[in-house]
Amino acid sequence: MAVIGIMSALHEELAAVLAHMPDEQRVSVAGRDFWLGHWHGHAVVVVLSRIGKVAAATTATVLLERFRVDTLVFTGVAGGLGSDVRVGDVVVASGFVQHDMDASPLFPRHEVPLYGRAHFDAHADLSAQLAGASRRVLQEAERHLGHDTVDEFQLHAPEVHQGLVLSGDRFVSTGAESYALRQAWPAALAVEMEGAAVAQVCHDYAVPFAAVRTISDRADDTAHTDFNRFIREVASRYSLAILSQWLVGRQPG
Repeated sequence: MAVIGIMSALHEELAAVLAHMPDEQRVSVAGRDFWLGHWHGHAVVVVLSRIGKVAAATTATVLLERFRVDTLVFTGVAGGLGSDVRVGDVVVASGFVQHDMDASPLFPRHEVPLYGRAHFDAHADLSAQLAGASRRVLQEAERHLGHDTVDEFQLHAPEVHQGLVLSGDRFVSTGAESYALRQAWPAALAVEMEGAAVAQVCHDYAVPFAAVRTISDRADDTAHTDFNRFIREVASRYSLAILSQWLVGRQPG
């Protein structure tokens, strides 16, 4: 049977998923707990990657080498960069770039040394499936989040976006940083701290990878002040509903 890997950077993003796995078994490797089980008829391995590119790359490598996952999905939150990307929207990555990669003058800025590229694609079919699942969930956002949560966080008419996601080992939270990223990468929709590293690992292993990110803030001086509460009450519920919708419609391997 095919095995699906599901990664998140924060415990709050993962808790709702684990609660819906009826037969999970914990296996500890490299200081991480990997939860093996089944969800909607699919064999899954769920793991907390921790924050940052190195931690995410380590976790992805263990998933691929030890647990032989043949599809990998990252779910979590990100800061919005695109002009029409709002808090409460969902971004499904079409590709990833490490915005803090700079080995110049030996290599062009942002290019990953010895790869001849800065951009790593997400798997097109997998991303399309997750985008479709996301749209179905967001059409019923109030059912998944509750009326009060939608009103409090002003999450009316949330949208799904597909495009470039930036990754780097710093939390982008000032207007100056956000502006600099938009100038360097005008097509970028969101910024986070893990996706590009996982995409590089999956490129090396030729394993399909996609990422679904709920926008928690605008990656600037207006960044959401109650970050943990947003994850608990919005992002984690979106992740659970989107992944569940996707797995229900996916043919078991």
